[in-house]
Amino acid sequence: MNAPGPAARPSASHLVLIPSYDTGERVYRTVREARAQWCPVWVVVDGSTDGTAQGLLRLAAADPGLRVFVLPRNQGKGAAVLHGLQQARAAGFTHALTMDADGQHPVALIPAFMQASAARPQTMVLGRPVFDASAPLLRVRGRRISNAWTDLETLGAGIGDSLFGFRVYPVAALVQVMQGQRWMRRMDFDTEAAVRLAWRGVKPLNLDAPVQYFSAEEGGVSHFRYGRDNLLLTWMHLRLMLGFLLRLPALLWRRATRRPPFQP
Repeated sequence: MNAPGPAARPSASHLVLIPSYDTGERVYRTVREARAQWCPVWVVVDGSTDGTAQGLLRLAAADPGLRVFVLPRNQGKGAAVLHGLQQARAAGFTHALTMDADGQHPVALIPAFMQASAARPQTMVLGRPVFDASAPLLRVRGRRISNAWTDLETLGAGIGDSLFGFRVYPVAALVQVMQGQRWMRRMDFDTEAAVRLAWRGVKPLNLDAPVQYFSAEEGGVSHFRYGRDNLLLTWMHLRLMLGFLLRLPALLWRRATRRPPFQP
C-alpha cells in the first residue's frame, strides 16, 4: 500500500479518522499534515465552540479527500469516533486509523501503520508511545498503572499501551463492540476499545510511535482532567474486571491454544 499525498488516489478500505473538540488553530495543521500522508481523512468535530468547525468545513470544500462531520453538542471522544466509524462502515471502509487533533501523534507514521494493517487486516495496529522530555511525568507513570490493569484484564493478550490513541481498528468489529454497551463514549474509549476487541479475539500488533506534548505557549490543548477522568478510568477498570471474571474460562482456553502476539 503506497503512501498517497493530497492529490493521490484515495484508499477504498482505510481512512484516517480525527475526533476534534476545541483544539484551536492546531487542528488545521494536524489535518493538513494528515492529508499530506493519506487520503481520505475524516474529521468529526465534537461540538466545538472555538470556530474550528467552520474553518474545517472550508478546508473540506476545497479538498475532496477531506470530509468533516459536525456534531451539534459535545458528546465525548468515543462518541465522536463511533459517529465516524458508523459513517465509515456505511461507506464501505474496513479500517480506520484514529488519531488526536492536537498534534501529539506522529502523522509521518500514518502510511506505515496503514501498511501494517493491510498486511494483517484481522489485527488492531496499536501505537506504542515513545516519550521525550516534553511528556508530563505524572501521565507517564499513570499509564503504567492502566497498562498493568489492561494486561490482567486480557490475560496478557499483548496490548503494548492501553491509552495511546494512534491506532488502526477494524471498523466492523469496533462498531459492534461499541453498540453492544453504553460506555466507551468519553476518555474511557481508547483502553476499553483495545480490551474488548482483545476479548473478541482481535490480536494486537504493536508499533513504536513517538509522542510529543506541547505547552500552552506552543498551542497545546488538553481536555484531560486528572480528578474527573481518573475517576472515569477507575470505573472503567472496575467494569472491565467484572467482564474479565465472567469471561475467564474462555480467556484461559484461548490463552492455552493461541499463538504469541504479532510483532513487527
